[in-house]
Parts: sequence; C-alpha cells; structure tokens
Amino acid sequence: MSKAVKMELHHDHFQNFKRYNIPRAQLVIADIPYNLGNNAYASSNQWYIDGDNKNGESKLANKSFFKTDESFNLSEYMHFCSKLLKKEPKEKNQAPAMIVFCSYQQMPMIEELGKKYGFKNSYPIFFVKNTSSQVLKANMKIVGATEHAVVLYRDKLPKFRNGKTEETKGKMIKNWFEWKRDKLKEYPRIHPTQKPVNVLKQLIEIFTDEGDVVVDPCAGSGTTLRASYELNRPSFGFEIEKEFYNKSKETILNIENISKIEYTELELK
Repeated sequence: MSKAVKMELHHDHFQNFKRYNIPRAQLVIADIPYNLGNNAYASSNQWYIDGDNKNGESKLANKSFFKTDESFNLSEYMHFCSKLLKKEPKEKNQAPAMIVFCSYQQMPMIEELGKKYGFKNSYPIFFVKNTSSQVLKANMKIVGATEHAVVLYRDKLPKFRNGKTEETKGKMIKNWFEWKRDKLKEYPRIHPTQKPVNVLKQLIEIFTDEGDVVVDPCAGSGTTLRASYELNRPSFGFEIEKEFYNKSKETILNIENISKIEYTELELK
C-alpha cells in the first residue's frame, strides 16, 4: 500500500467541503441519523447499567445517539452530496454512486428525495446479522437483525466491479451481505452505529477502483476512511461532533501507531 494515500477527516460540517479542496468523489457513502430521538436505546440492554434492569437505568437511558439526531436535514444532505460526486461520464461503467445507510422506514423517503436532486435511479441493499441489538424485545416480538442501505445514481449504472477479468467472468453479487462485526483489537468500537470496516470494504471494492476518491459526509467513527485507506482509495470525511472526531483520530485513523496500540472497546460518554 502506498504511503501517499490520503485519508483526511475534518472536524466540520460537510457543507464546507469546498474550503478543503476535496476532489469530486467516485463514491459517497454515509450513515445518516435514524431520528430515533430519546428512544435510541429503548430496545437495547444498554439502557440499563451493565445491561441488567436490576441495576437501574444507565446514562444512556432517554438519550439519543447523536446531538444532531433531530436536527439533521436530509434535503440539505442530498443537495451537497450531489455536489460532492463526480459528474456523469460519457464512458459506460464509470459512473459514480452514493450509498446511504438508513432505517428501513427511511428507504422510500430517501429514494424519492434522491430524485429531486438528480439521483433518478436507486435500489436497496440489505445486511444480515447473526444477532440483534433489540434484546429487550426478544421475548415479545420478532426482533430486527438487519441493516439497510440505498444505492443511488443519476442516469448510467454506476461503476461495478465483481472480480471480472480477461480470464474470469466474475461473480454474481446479490443484494444482501453478511454483517460481520469487526475485531475490537483491529478496529475499536467508538460509535453507537459504527459500520464494520470489512463490510464497508466490500462495498468500496464493488463501486470503485484503486485511486478513486471516497467521501463520507457523516464520518462518525471514521471506518469508511479506514476501509478506503486499506484498499488504496483516497478518502475524505466530515464529523461535527468533537468527541467522535477526536476518538477516530486517536484510534481507527491513527495508522502510524495502529500496530502499537492494544485496543479495547471505548466508553461512549
């Protein structure tokens, strides 16, 4: 891997991307707030101290995941992402794409709003987990064990890489992926909705080539940037919450000292 691969995280709003001279992206990928408000941890055992209701409520009870959870403007996000992406190329199989992680309920809204900002086409992708965070509901209902995302693009189908070469036909890529959690010693968990690096790497490899720019407007833990770095893709991200920005810079994006740090799961304040 080239040491010249850029990996920049800015403590700023994605609206201000122009001040950093960021090149247009082949892929914009981000996890938007789910707008769960104060019920973010409602079905998770994190609501209680040590996950046990006998111990009483934890500091996460009645808390949202993010300070920006209720103020996030999806229309504004779509507008700026349309500016972050490269223009539609004349060549086939080279068009850029945007992937938006979201809740199942948000998917139709994202698809319709995307059309307003030039993303005329879209399709869903799903991620299957082997466990559920909704542990407090497990004896009451079928619990959620999936994550969801929408792939959006303008006119032409986006760049698609499925391992095809002159010698091989490539493989069929289905619309669902296995959601494997990262090992904490490699990638510490610093964010409540952190996406696994290895899942992100699969998506980045499908929609980009080495050297293509990847941008994450809501970087959170920085795992998108780390995944891009490991695949030799320049990456740029924005995170306005100082706590997540600092933790990301200290751990997941601290490449020079990455092998020297013994990681444990960091406490979310």
